[in-house]
This record gives sequence, C-alpha cells and structure tokens, in this order.
Amino acid sequence: MFVEPNLATESDSPRRFATTRWSVIRAAGAGSESTTRTALAELCRLYWRPVFAFICRRGNSTTDAQDLTQDFFVKVLEGDLLRRADPERGRFRSLLLKSLQGFLNDAHDRRQAKKRGGDLEFVSWEHWMAEAPSHLQLSQRALASATPERLFDIRWAATVVEQARGRLREECVARNRRRVFDALSGYLSTERSDVSYPRLASNLGVAGDAVRRFLHQLRVRYRALLREEVARTVETDADIEDEIRYLCAALATGSE
Repeated sequence: MFVEPNLATESDSPRRFATTRWSVIRAAGAGSESTTRTALAELCRLYWRPVFAFICRRGNSTTDAQDLTQDFFVKVLEGDLLRRADPERGRFRSLLLKSLQGFLNDAHDRRQAKKRGGDLEFVSWEHWMAEAPSHLQLSQRALASATPERLFDIRWAATVVEQARGRLREECVARNRRRVFDALSGYLSTERSDVSYPRLASNLGVAGDAVRRFLHQLRVRYRALLREEVARTVETDADIEDEIRYLCAALATGSE
C-alpha cells in the first residue's frame, strides 16, 4: 500500500534556525582559528558558483578564475571583511559582491607578490562540482549579454534554490519518498500547465488525485524551505519577500 508523504507539517518560522549567513561570518570574524576555518569552508562550499561566475565574466580564463575564487576566500579570511560585516549595511549577497568587486580591482597588484591562495586551499573543484551539480541551465541570451553583476545574482539565486531543493530531497529520502521527489521535483516552482497527472499517477502507482495532493505538499514544503534559505542571508523577516522576488526575477532573466 502506498502511504501519502506528509511533507507540509514541518514548515515553521524561518527564524527557528539559529544559523544564518550573518552568524557564520560573525563566527569567522570573532571565533577561534578552528571556528574561522569551519565557517569559511561553509561559505566557500555554498557560494563559490556565483563568485566563480562573476570572475569568469570579468574576462578571466577558467583556470585563472578558479585561482582567483580561491584567493578571494582566502583574502576574506585574512582581511577584516568578516570582522566589519554588519547586516544592517545590506544583504549578505550585496556584501559579498561588493567585496568581490574590490578584490578584483586590486588583484593585479597581488598577482606578482605571491602565488594565489598562498599555502591555503579551500576549494576542491572536482569534489564540489560532483557533490552539488547545478540544475540551472542559462539561456544563450543570458550567457551572451548578462553583466558580471547580473550573472552573479543569477548564480546566487540558483544556489539558494538548489539549497532548498537539496533539503527537500533529503527530507523525502528520510521518509522513504525518494520516488515521489524524483517524479515531482521538476514541477516545484510554478503552477505549470504541462503537468500530466495521469502519467505521473501511473509512474507512481497512485490515483491522479493523490498526485495532486503530493505535489501540493511538496510545493508548500519547498516554499517554506526556500524562505528559510533566504532568511539566512538577510537580517530581518521584512526583507525576505523582497529578496525572494529579486532572486526570482534574476532566475527569470537567466532563462529568457
């Protein structure tokens, strides 16, 4: 007997999670060396794609962009960015982009001073790309015309979306609902008109009405998880909806 997944019951306030991106960088700026490295590694793992995309769009080769991405995160650790970080100055997304722009403007002065990244390596490209492949497919128009700043925002939005998607998948797997997630995850974001409920019902071995309930539950839970991920990058709940709208617009630009 197929038991319906109950995925909408864990949606609480996004502030029930104590760990925000701001708390991570505060820990990195004020904690012990071990805490700092752990916090930085978390930031690198989450946000290397928008940083890397921005650096590439600024005219750097893939190899140079990899080096510069790693060097950027090392400079964040070595400098005072984390200690000066103030959530009231803006969203974490904006802070990181502004810091990255300043880093690249000064990068040429450092290239001859020492090997990029020094003796520190935080970025394991092969491991990260295998661990979290991007589901975002940029349109040719976006690839050709997006500014570095816009491309950064598109990749940032994709990172947030994929974090929420990954958490939803983990929840489904934990409830032995991997098949439900695999079958319906392509329809999470919008009320798509091309949903074939009979086909999905046949694939899952349930009635069409059950598929509608499953998809509704998944969408409700996905939206809650997305809000939680966005809440981790802003300071107040009042900023969440504005940030979600901005990121949705960025994703739409990337698919045009």
